[in-house]
Amino acid sequence: MAGGGPCPEAHDLTMSRIAARATGLAGLVLVVCAPVSAQELEPKAYSASPVGATFLLTSVARSTGSIVFDPSIPITDVDATINAAFFGIGTTFDMFGKLALVSVAVPYAWGDVSGRVFEEARTVSRAGLADARIRFSVNLRGNDAMRLGEFVKAPRKAIVGASVTMLVPTGEYDRTKLINLGNHRWAVKPEVGLAVPIGRWDIDAYAGVWLFTANDDFFPGGKERTQDPILAIQGHVSYTFKPRLWLAVDSTWYSGGKSRVDDGDPTAAVANSRLGATLSIPASRRQSFKIAYSNGVSVRTGTDFSTIAVGWQFLHFRK
Repeated sequence: MAGGGPCPEAHDLTMSRIAARATGLAGLVLVVCAPVSAQELEPKAYSASPVGATFLLTSVARSTGSIVFDPSIPITDVDATINAAFFGIGTTFDMFGKLALVSVAVPYAWGDVSGRVFEEARTVSRAGLADARIRFSVNLRGNDAMRLGEFVKAPRKAIVGASVTMLVPTGEYDRTKLINLGNHRWAVKPEVGLAVPIGRWDIDAYAGVWLFTANDDFFPGGKERTQDPILAIQGHVSYTFKPRLWLAVDSTWYSGGKSRVDDGDPTAAVANSRLGATLSIPASRRQSFKIAYSNGVSVRTGTDFSTIAVGWQFLHFRK
């Protein structure tokens, strides 16, 4: 970590010595700034919607907590406060009679991370663009593609959907720093989802796998960092009080993700779980707000963050 020490040259040498062992750092710190990660909790991701709906979304999130490392890595007492603002747009459309959705979100992040490297206290701050997210989904079974007039009259059905989410390496990245806002690699998550409506209740379950390309310019420059896939499973139970006013209880479990630099030893895999809640509140016919909170339940290695987010959505229907 940078700053706070009397001898930058000695600090750089120290960081070079531990780089091969601290491969998990860049993948764990500030990755929460991206709008999607293994920790995401997204209720109603495959719910039915009418064709021709376009939505604009902006939200802010704040994450605070600690980062748990493999005991063999000489980095301890790591705490972080991460803030992020997200800006997104999405639209629904008819794809061969099925409802499809494509969305794009760009995050701007800023935060502070502090910890000890070989008992030497360090603090680092970052601010800038994080990696953008693109998501495409299609509902394979259940409610087919319908215009708004048909949609409001149609009964709700159980839905089986599939999606592909991509993280694009647009975030700020510096090969001479361990902690960056961007990961300097691509990531893709294919996922399948099931959404079952039961009266005012909705039960959702998703299963996906994050796949990562290599970062070929990892700290301190010219190193190759690779990461194993991460299995991510989500479950949600929500209750709708009236249209667009609903409350969901959210949970996720994710496992895997060992990483290594060049031919070095791999870091420990993650096997973590989180629990949270999401409240959607309508503000007008076209606008709504969402408030979400989540916290780590079981963390073996990785980020043990408490996260709160507030979002605003504007919805427009094409005729």
